[in-house]
Amino acid sequence: MAKGIWVYAEQRDGKIKKVTYELLSAGRKVADSLGEELCAVLPGKGVAGLAAALGEYGADKVFVLESDALENYTTDGYANAVADLAKQNSPTAILLGCTVTGRDLAAQVAQKLGTGLMTDCVEMALEDGQLVFTRPIYAGKAFVKASCPEARPVMATIRPNVLAIEGAQPGRSAEVVSAAASAGDIRQAVKDIVLQISSRPELTEADIIVSGGRGMKGPENFSLLEELADVIGAAVGASRAAVDAGWKAHSFQVGQTGKTVSPVMYIACGISGAIQHLAGMSSSKCIVAVNKDPEANIFKVADYGIVGDLFEVVPLLKEEFKKIMA
Repeated sequence: MAKGIWVYAEQRDGKIKKVTYELLSAGRKVADSLGEELCAVLPGKGVAGLAAALGEYGADKVFVLESDALENYTTDGYANAVADLAKQNSPTAILLGCTVTGRDLAAQVAQKLGTGLMTDCVEMALEDGQLVFTRPIYAGKAFVKASCPEARPVMATIRPNVLAIEGAQPGRSAEVVSAAASAGDIRQAVKDIVLQISSRPELTEADIIVSGGRGMKGPENFSLLEELADVIGAAVGASRAAVDAGWKAHSFQVGQTGKTVSPVMYIACGISGAIQHLAGMSSSKCIVAVNKDPEANIFKVADYGIVGDLFEVVPLLKEEFKKIMA
């Protein structure tokens, strides 16, 4: 008998990723409607202490998968452990964030469980007792509703920042279960982890993103965007053109071949609006475009557009935001 709405609790360096709380908030409503438990699945090493926060955000039960083999994320180790746990418990659904790790893990777990997977979803609803997901197609030009009525568990990855987080309930606790699940044979080995130290938020979780494109004219000019980002607490992104030119590392790339983002505000500076870029940011709640070409494609999706030289406009924006923030 299938039971439980499961949320993969993604963590890094002992901190739960924001998208996990978004999924718990949405999963709580679905679990209540179906009369099922909301469970978080927390793999790693030394992560049991994170279970309390998951309970405060709605989880009824937290499966803690502790193992030396799970200290660092590997596709095999995490997929084997999560799939093994799912086979033991037969959940109704497994929800994961559409992050680099979530996308990788979801595909492997779905294959091991022989079930369907809906990816890059932006909405989740319950219709006639079935989970229905909305996802963009044709690079965000249209949306389709999808469901897997025969599949168990139903699996989906959901974009960060598209679901609202319900406030934490301090003192609310979840049942913590130390689960025995095998990491199995692991074919990958983590030799080194290179960290980029930054005071700015992580790109996929940021509420505000300031991105630059070919119009930045060179890597040295990204300091303009960085100064603006620091004033408003934003992350900095880049288009593929800027990354291909070597002005920014690939980790900054927003778009179909980079990161998919859904911030509250996306400020595009010197970005023409190629379809590949729009596919990665079109679900932003508010899009602001700065471009000197009034015919630029980015203005077709922008909520606010400024036709002008970004080298004049961005410093003015910075000063105005400084006044507002003060």
